[in-house]
Order: sequence, then structure tokens, then C-alpha cells
Amino acid sequence: MKGMAAIVLAVAAAATLFVKLAGGLHEPAPEPPPDLAMPSDLAVPSDLAMPSDLAVPSGQVVTLIDTIQGATGPEGLTLRFRFLAPAITREGGTISAEQAQADMAHLCLHYALPRVPQSGPAIQQVIISLSDRPVLFGEADTEATQYFEAFSIADGTCIWEPF
Repeated sequence: MKGMAAIVLAVAAAATLFVKLAGGLHEPAPEPPPDLAMPSDLAVPSDLAMPSDLAVPSGQVVTLIDTIQGATGPEGLTLRFRFLAPAITREGGTISAEQAQADMAHLCLHYALPRVPQSGPAIQQVIISLSDRPVLFGEADTEATQYFEAFSIADGTCIWEPF
């Protein structure tokens, strides 16, 4: 049930962002029903509220699309942070793959790491992804440019892992 709640919340957040980017929705999304609320042991601390736009080393501005918690990845329990990064697009983009890689390492260290829960099940891997357009988690979009990096967490830092 916890995994289903995370999926429902992630899909709702991505759909809301997509509608907002299309200029349609101007009201905040409704709160999920109590039975679908995120378990407290995986919740992001309130003092680390998620800003809408984040600066990264390449100079582009990225926006958090969603955070997917409680899903098992190749290395165990995985925490995924998915960001919108329009400047990585193939047509007219200004950010190279190397710059995007440095941005993802920065996002892991400075954004994701402080949000890794300190209690509850241990997170084994953090995955940072950048996409030039909103893409639903687990869906394919051949027109989208997407980059993914996986990191393990050890000694208070992000360690790049071959993905």
C-alpha cells in the first residue's frame, strides 16, 4: 500500500505540473486522502521545504517535478528526485551531457542528500533525473531528452554509481 501511495502522489504531482506548465491550472492540487498519505518515516522534513526553482552549476534553472519514495531499485530502497530542465533539449538546448552530469551530482549533494530520511528504512540509492519536459514516471517518451544518474550515500556524501 505504501508503494501505491507513492505512485499515486507522484502521478498527481506530475499531472499538476504538466497542467500548470500548459497554463491551465491555477489552484493548488488537493491534499491526498488520509489513507494515501506518505508514511511519516519516509516524509521529507518540513524545514527542507521544496523550492520551485533551483540553480545548478551549469547556470540553468531546474524545477523539481516529483520525488518518488519507497520504491525498490536495483540496489534496494531507492529515493528518486525528478527535475524539469528545459535547457537540455536536443533542439536548441544549451546544456551538454557533461554539464547535465555535473548538475545532477550537485543536486544529489546539495538537494537530495539533506532530504534523505534519517529514520525508517535505509535508503540504498538516490537517483537524480533531468528531463526537458514532464514525463510520467515509468512512461517512455521518445521526444524527451532525459538524463539519469545513480548515487549511493556514504559518509555524508553522494557517490556516483554506474547506472
